[in-house]
Amino acid sequence: MRVKICGITQPQQSIAIASLGATALGFICVPTSPRYVTTSQIQAAVAELAANIDTIGVFANASIPEVSEIVADSGLTGVQLHGDESPDFCYQLRQALPNVEIIKALRIRSLEDLDTAIDYIKYIDTLLLDAYHPQQLGGTGKTLDWRMLEKFNPNCSWFLAGGLTADNILEALSQVNPSGVDLSSGVERSPGDKDLDKVALLFQSLKNIDLPRS
Repeated sequence: MRVKICGITQPQQSIAIASLGATALGFICVPTSPRYVTTSQIQAAVAELAANIDTIGVFANASIPEVSEIVADSGLTGVQLHGDESPDFCYQLRQALPNVEIIKALRIRSLEDLDTAIDYIKYIDTLLLDAYHPQQLGGTGKTLDWRMLEKFNPNCSWFLAGGLTADNILEALSQVNPSGVDLSSGVERSPGDKDLDKVALLFQSLKNIDLPRS
């Protein structure tokens, strides 16, 4: 199982979090976010990471040239689309970035939203299901209704996100079977400032679950 810690802002924390067991780190490239980081900050955070750590840039309604430039300048291995990007946009981005993982994040309110997820599968590598919030794109601390996802089994890998913490991660995984989990606010002291003790507790909770590095 992949474990992605998102909203990294501090280089020293990226190294520590990877050493604790994270397989992917997320960097917010949305200027309005309290966890926003610049290209130079991403470069500093990924400079000393091992090659097997996935580095994901999170975007929302950015243009393909903008995404491509940041990916190239930062050396990111993946792109997470957290806005209103259409399946066609994902297709066009795939043409521009053929060797970069494309993750489409969807905020889930109902079973109908899960039907929408299927529309994206042939254009992306990975789905990410997050809790819905009317104003915020992510990092809200709200959990999904995991019961909705008990039978969710798309033909691609997918992350479970939304309010996950060391305290509730095993309950979530007892109800759903994602390819990976994504945490942000659940392992923070404040937006962008990760609490390494909470990260360590997360991996302590997951110690009996197989977590191969991708």
